[in-house]
Amino acid sequence: MKYLISLFLLAQAALYAQNSFSQVTNLDSSPYNMKNSPYNMDNSSSNMRNSPYNMDNSPNNLSATNGIYDNSGNRVGYEVKAPSGVTNYFDNSGNRIGYTPSKR
Repeated sequence: MKYLISLFLLAQAALYAQNSFSQVTNLDSSPYNMKNSPYNMDNSSSNMRNSPYNMDNSPNNLSATNGIYDNSGNRVGYEVKAPSGVTNYFDNSGNRIGYTPSKR
């Protein structure tokens, strides 16, 4: 019985130690990197290149090639690549919903 209790306590300690390690994030992928930040004008929907009022991004432009669609085929947003190489994803209203870091 003492053997089972000590084995159980050892297993619990191992699980606790496994979950207590911090996760490391590369700064190149981090939203705290100014290149990826929504406060960078290249990533803002206030920039005309990223704006939903730009005809290239408009959901009313049937020949737009940067649309994002759900599984049902409905347009849910658009993507724009910034000069820094970051790909920004916006919903149809121009709200930034995500990004893919530069691959440089």
